[in-house]
Amino acid sequence: MTDDVWKRDEIQSPCIKICVVHPEARICTGCYRSIDEIRDWSKMSNEERAGIMNDLPARASKLVKRRGGRSARLKRS
Repeated sequence: MTDDVWKRDEIQSPCIKICVVHPEARICTGCYRSIDEIRDWSKMSNEERAGIMNDLPARASKLVKRRGGRSARLKRS
């Protein structure tokens, strides 16, 4: 059995299966999509998907990775 049956002529999801939503930016730190974009991905046209895919590199460069976990957040308070 091959995966060829499941291939479609559409822009595939950028999901890398590391789904963590950044608490301030409110985007996934794995694929850089918003929750709304993730939810609506299967309903989007190829043009809509292409627009989002073009925006992802800029989002990635602006996203500040969190460091320190809970203890770092407590220190900021």
